[in-house]
Amino acid sequence: MRYALKVQYIGKNYAGSQIQLKDGKLANIPTIQEELERAIWTLIGGKSANEYNRQIKTIFSGRTDRGVNSKGQTVHFDLPETIVASKFEYSLNEILPDDISVSDLRMVDKSFHAQKSAKWRTYRFEFINRRCKNAFDRDLMRIKYNIDIERINKSLNYLVGEHDFSAFKSSGTLNPSKICLIEFATCNKVGDRVFIDIKGNRFLYNMVRTIVGTLLEIEGHNLEPEHMKRVLDSLDRRKAGQCVSPFGLTLLDVEY
Repeated sequence: MRYALKVQYIGKNYAGSQIQLKDGKLANIPTIQEELERAIWTLIGGKSANEYNRQIKTIFSGRTDRGVNSKGQTVHFDLPETIVASKFEYSLNEILPDDISVSDLRMVDKSFHAQKSAKWRTYRFEFINRRCKNAFDRDLMRIKYNIDIERINKSLNYLVGEHDFSAFKSSGTLNPSKICLIEFATCNKVGDRVFIDIKGNRFLYNMVRTIVGTLLEIEGHNLEPEHMKRVLDSLDRRKAGQCVSPFGLTLLDVEY
């Protein structure tokens, strides 16, 4: 039986979403995937999580890096027998660490694949726009100079559509295809909090964080919004801004 669920997590205490191996064995590094698989194994196998050795394998809709959060990561996994979804979901949440939770557990068709079946992914980057710090800012990046939301939206508009995003990829990108389709990219400000939402069919490694870094370069140096188009057309990573901190980046949703 194949099941799918959504996973919410705060990525601060984990080395990313994907499980990490060393010499073919589990590395002693905390990841979201390992915590989830251990919890499922405990419920299905009726054994201690310490005995887990990937008897249960989960497939994520995509990887998120160290420090990146999720509100809508989609995961699928196969079980040998039928379960009561509502009871299983409740039990998983009781077992999982406080910074990981699950929701919307349901049975899906065998053809469903959390990664390959995904059509759209939406990310949000949040930061503070204020001169002085606040104790409740926590790990969010703080930009001291005033942000012009209208200018940022003009810059983001150049990214909408299908483009080669080579200028915004990090060197760790394994997939040779650099073409992505962006359905929308918008910026909003509520009080002193700035939210940048980007929806696309796929994203390159560190693409959203590099886009944000480029936006801040445009604002910080009072460049014209058209600078974003020049960077995009250059296909040259050296023309883009810095890759900003992962804190503040959240995978909001995955659509199928």
